[in-house]
Amino acid sequence: MSTGMNDELNEETSDETGKRASELFGEELAIGYPNSGIIVECDSIVLPKGEITALVGPNGSGKSTLLRALSRELDPENGAVRLDGEDIQAFGTKELARKLGLLSQENESPGGLTVEELAYYGRYPHRGFFESKTSEDHQAVETALERAGVTHLRDEAMNSLSGGQRQLAWIAMVLAQETDVLLLDEPTTYLDLRHQLRVLEVVQTLAREEDLTIGIVLHDISQAARYADNLVALRDGEPYDWGPPDEVVTEELLADVFGVEATVGLGPDGPIVNPQQPL
Repeated sequence: MSTGMNDELNEETSDETGKRASELFGEELAIGYPNSGIIVECDSIVLPKGEITALVGPNGSGKSTLLRALSRELDPENGAVRLDGEDIQAFGTKELARKLGLLSQENESPGGLTVEELAYYGRYPHRGFFESKTSEDHQAVETALERAGVTHLRDEAMNSLSGGQRQLAWIAMVLAQETDVLLLDEPTTYLDLRHQLRVLEVVQTLAREEDLTIGIVLHDISQAARYADNLVALRDGEPYDWGPPDEVVTEELLADVFGVEATVGLGPDGPIVNPQQPL
């Protein structure tokens, strides 16, 4: 693991207004399931403020397990996850949901629910159970639909959409939470290439223009290298390397982590991976 990650854990960053940065990090993590033992061990991991950090690695390397722990969906056996320096276990459920949004790998919604109705579900952390929708709720949903690029689909039923459109609708719901941190677990899985790129472009725009801190699990290391600011490469449940894509994506990493012989070139958007053969 890059020593720069450990250095960043000790820093507190702030924007020009003096507001403390929204940064998520974990330390001394041991993560597992009751019947499976420890699956992921990680001394330190940081999701820097306003940047996209992609978790990459082969199947079974622990990417989704680590993301679940970062979101408090899974409690680590050891260690702590901190948001702006505070243990996420100390947050109330709604309080955390106002700060951190998670889009899981599999999502199901009632077939007759419209895209707009789904987006309003993202407002639950901001109002009481019996409270009516406010002007703030309406504005947040409008903004979320626009940012996700699904305003034209607002009245469409979820079960009438393509896979890519549904994924963007789910992203709109998470955006309606108005969080500072957004975690996405394999949001491009099962999508065709066009919709994969559309989803990743939306994610990149959110980080660049909205200053969101984003953690994303991706299978395609070429896409991760193109769209992410940082990569965390996992192998057998442990971080193998961390840092900017042009430093992390090497022929040695592709061999050691992915078991692939490949060449790596440099393009205008970052490293270009050319797989040759499995090892």
